[in-house]
Amino acid sequence: MIRKNQAFLNRLNQVLDILLVTACYAFSSWFYLVVKRQDYVNMATISGKTLLISLAFSLALSLLLLSVGFYGSTRTRKLGWKLQMILLCTTTIILVGSFLLYFLRLQDFSRGVLLIFYGTTILTLCLKYAAMRFVMNRLRAKGYNIKREVVIGTGALAKQYVDNILNEQSLGIHVLGYVGEHQEHGKCYLGGFDRLDEVLSNTEIDEVVIALEMDEYARIREIIGACEKNGVKYYVIPFYNDIIPAHPIIENVGSSKLINMRANRLEGVGWATLKRIFDFLASGFGLLLLSPLLLLIAVGVKLSSPGPILFRQVRVGYKRQEFNMLKFRSMKINDQETTAWSKNEDDRRTAFGSMLRKTSLDELPQLWNVFKGDMSLVGPRPELPFFVEQFKEKIPLYMVKHQVKPGITGWAQINGLRGDTDIEKRVQYDLWYIENWSVWLDLKIIFRTVFGGMLNSEKVGSKKKEA
Repeated sequence: MIRKNQAFLNRLNQVLDILLVTACYAFSSWFYLVVKRQDYVNMATISGKTLLISLAFSLALSLLLLSVGFYGSTRTRKLGWKLQMILLCTTTIILVGSFLLYFLRLQDFSRGVLLIFYGTTILTLCLKYAAMRFVMNRLRAKGYNIKREVVIGTGALAKQYVDNILNEQSLGIHVLGYVGEHQEHGKCYLGGFDRLDEVLSNTEIDEVVIALEMDEYARIREIIGACEKNGVKYYVIPFYNDIIPAHPIIENVGSSKLINMRANRLEGVGWATLKRIFDFLASGFGLLLLSPLLLLIAVGVKLSSPGPILFRQVRVGYKRQEFNMLKFRSMKINDQETTAWSKNEDDRRTAFGSMLRKTSLDELPQLWNVFKGDMSLVGPRPELPFFVEQFKEKIPLYMVKHQVKPGITGWAQINGLRGDTDIEKRVQYDLWYIENWSVWLDLKIIFRTVFGGMLNSEKVGSKKKEA
């Protein structure tokens, strides 16, 4: 069976990708220099360096893909995730590689070759993994590459897990049946706990999923002991499944094991430093590059209505600390600046400010907040202290968002949750971002913000309230 050689197949798959990427670079060099430019001399003279550069690119891409778990056990990963990782990692390697090639002043460095290489690499790898997924789905439909599981438990958790499996047929997981005190699931019932040892002695079982309800946990030692006695791999769905985050961390204090329920990768010095360096460089570059636009907007704000160019507002940020967030002023001076949200139709907005808000250009001064370190480019949006005090009493887990720096844009914002929208749903998206943070997720959010996420649903122009 394929599954019994998964580690070997993963390494073989990685080696095949290295060879494919190397071939893509060689093809790109040949196509650009020979087919397009008919430059046979340069193609002949750089063939040695071409091989070295292609190997460097392919190895770097392979290591980057390996670091994000691309070559691990990805049975539960959707094809879309794989294609997304190919796009993000290839883009990163091309950008970094282009910078290094330019910095090292290689005379035979060709932007045309790199552009073709970029396209062919993404196309080749995406086609390969789409074809692999198609083949695996066909094999699993015929009964190959199937994981056979027994679920221990007959309550709501067990049923929920099996329903999830049934909704994801492409996972190739087949539930042989249930073991538990009550026969809740018809003919799939394999017997009570007294038959557990007999059931687990079946050599067809690949793994066990323990999904006990809280009142059944007195049996957990007995069940785990039976699994280990029969050499069966097992997973545990805790009875507090609904409140446990996606990536908890277990820490040891002597013989005591502590489950950190709100751990996030940005607590690590390495990842936090990397994110800060990226924020510092990107915001600094953005301020420099956009300085002409910032100047034009400043003049427009000044001419639109009396008052300051920048709007400073106290917001609650990282570790519940307050800071002054900057925006271009888009409204007339009013007495509701610290206690009211802007609305889709708001007579406080100026005509020029309405346009700025529609295109999110009023947010650009926050690049200075990022540069200073009050904010990050990506993170949960910060809120007014007035609303924070209300939300923390009414909305569960609201204050968890303050465990990371707030951002100019975020996962909630690119999914349409900005301004006067459902705050509980926004918190759900913010928590998902914190629990699943990665460099690649930040890049994805920035990409979607720049290419389509800056326009919002606010109407251009103000509408006066009727008396």
